[in-house]
Amino acid sequence: MTDSLERGVPMSEKVLVFTEQKDGVLRNVSFECLTAARRIASGGKVAAVIFGAGEDGQVKKLASFGADQVYVLADDQLAHYTPDAYKQAMLQVVEHFAPDAILLGHTGTGKDIAPRVAQRLNIGLISDCTAIDVEKDTVLLTRPVYAGKAFEQKMFYGSRQFITLRPNNIRTKEDPRSGQIIPFPVAIRDVRTVVKEVVRRAASGIDLTEAKVVVSGGRGVQNAEGFKPLQELADVLGGAVGASRAACDAGYCDYALQIGQTGKVVTPDLYIACGISGAIQHLAGMSQSKIIVAINKDPEAPIFQIADYGVVGDLFDVVPKLTAEFKNVISGK
Repeated sequence: MTDSLERGVPMSEKVLVFTEQKDGVLRNVSFECLTAARRIASGGKVAAVIFGAGEDGQVKKLASFGADQVYVLADDQLAHYTPDAYKQAMLQVVEHFAPDAILLGHTGTGKDIAPRVAQRLNIGLISDCTAIDVEKDTVLLTRPVYAGKAFEQKMFYGSRQFITLRPNNIRTKEDPRSGQIIPFPVAIRDVRTVVKEVVRRAASGIDLTEAKVVVSGGRGVQNAEGFKPLQELADVLGGAVGASRAACDAGYCDYALQIGQTGKVVTPDLYIACGISGAIQHLAGMSQSKIIVAINKDPEAPIFQIADYGVVGDLFDVVPKLTAEFKNVISGK
């Protein structure tokens, strides 16, 4: 192991983080990337990139989480994500800053744009990382494989590192400090797709992939109305509601809530599975949650095998009682 580590790429002196916003607010994974960037840079320079004009408070917040410089790409064509525009903008910033490492979140946008930019730069990409360690000045990246049933450690051997981070896996810490804000004009040409309007099918609220608490429903909710007690519990805990593919296929909820191998991957502090049997496809999307609570009438349901706490019972009896009890605890009664 030591010999292979000595051949790895050393820690970087210049790290570039591409941030992501939702409804004008920076996503938490952007701050996680900055925290990771500071670790990789180890005293070197960290720069962040924000697409669109960005509110002054949001831009300054990037500095407080570790950015020495913040490049502001205030171009109307970057207000909404399109692969053509973002790729051109990212390549121009990379050419200017010449980073040793590039980081961004492993989100829907990150998963789409990272391979495009990596291919254009002709560099390797290690995606969906859940941990970053430094050993003998070499960066070691941990990522899940086989639908989360195992983990592998990887490192780079090329001259530049490109990494995407899974949300909710790196603890951030804000440190009041200032950074240099740099307006960065970009030349965007020949954009083949243009976003005219964004229509949200799912209910607005906490981003499912970044929620600290997720309450999910499966086929056991029985119908769309069955999600109401789950939403009430999520609201009390300040969390988000998710669903299994079975619930989505049955028409109980929108596919935007789907968690699993073909849906979203979540790693909340608390995951409450209600009426979910625990098919392997669903486990691939939530098995790395910090604490898992399963509620199911079937004591043999596979979900209990990975749950930290299990309740055998009808979710329509259990969930309202949990909600009432949490209300009492939170109110101090």
